[in-house]
Amino acid sequence: MKILHTADWHLGKRLENFNRHAEQVTVLREICDIADKEAVDVILIAGDLYDTFNPPIESTELFYTMCKRLTHNGLRPVIAIAGNHDSPERIEAPDPLARACGIVFSGFPHTIITPFELETGVAVTRSDEGFIELKLPQYDYALRLFLTPYANEYRLKLDLRDKPEENLRQMLTEHWSKLSEKYADTEGVNICVAHLYVMEKDGIAPDEPDEERPIYVGGAGAIHTECFPATFQYVALGHLHRQQVISGVPCPIVYCGSPLAYSFAEENQDKYVMLIDATPAKTVVYKRIKLMTPRLLLKGRFDNMESALAWLATVPNALIQLTMVSDTYLKVVDIRELEEAHAGIVKPIIPEIGINGVDTEGSKIIDLTANIRDLFADYFKSKNKGQAANEEILHLFDEMLSSEDDG
Repeated sequence: MKILHTADWHLGKRLENFNRHAEQVTVLREICDIADKEAVDVILIAGDLYDTFNPPIESTELFYTMCKRLTHNGLRPVIAIAGNHDSPERIEAPDPLARACGIVFSGFPHTIITPFELETGVAVTRSDEGFIELKLPQYDYALRLFLTPYANEYRLKLDLRDKPEENLRQMLTEHWSKLSEKYADTEGVNICVAHLYVMEKDGIAPDEPDEERPIYVGGAGAIHTECFPATFQYVALGHLHRQQVISGVPCPIVYCGSPLAYSFAEENQDKYVMLIDATPAKTVVYKRIKLMTPRLLLKGRFDNMESALAWLATVPNALIQLTMVSDTYLKVVDIRELEEAHAGIVKPIIPEIGINGVDTEGSKIIDLTANIRDLFADYFKSKNKGQAANEEILHLFDEMLSSEDDG
């Protein structure tokens, strides 16, 4: 059985002044083409389908259009769970219509999917809290999916109302163990789909953008790989945007990563989907497939216009974070020339200006993109031998700003 693992689409997300919708359309079409080319049987989308609880209409339309295309007219089920950026209620809202197309949505950790069967022979034959069993007509064995969408603090407290002393890590370990004992055997394929921050116990935490750091809920900063039962054959993870294999024990535990780079912390990262080949009672075979359409995110830092313009000409298709180091303020004419030289510069261009025109190691760099209150605090400190302004001085400064605005 061939299974495609993708996650973190973040439909509706922007990068500063750039709308990424057109890029998202292109990369999702590429994922559809990969699914067709590889004759994939099932699609797993491991959370963060959207970037906000209330995504733009164009993003919602794109999501349903691409899910419908991925189903290949109901022959290929698509299973999508909610991530921490998603509204679980919104994700589950179209569920009856989605099921008719072979799309299964799970918004909550304890969602129970209503069993159904399509004319194509695709069916959900058994269901439980956080579990479905899929039957595909081309196989004489079932696919068991253990679904764990993101749970926020409020929902977690509701789930733990009878055992408040337990944290998320312990709760999930017990939850997966009970489901595994009840449903996971060697006669079917057993896969977990989760939107969580996972790492090896006492291991090195994955390095990721600030906005995708560990999800601290229920007293547990991260779920440990040892929490997954040995009956799982693969854990399809969403949440972290860089493709990475967290562990091979007790099974491959894998982040497929996002299909696009959404932060400059993902500078120069290639993007992938994961292709899984699974058979009952056997170790799964998996590989990553590189996505060819995403634009790279690159950073450039230069101290003269000539070098900056020459570099920009070599990366015409990238999105650029550009820093210009200068002993004076950037001229409007220079900013205009840089922006005209490359359409992918993410505004604003970042100026670095050394105090007294010097940019040397240990000198204070003025961040002109900071707010005026922070600039004043830095200025005060520089003029008073490192002594910071107290709250009374800062309050007086705020009053001065307010009087200026009133005037």
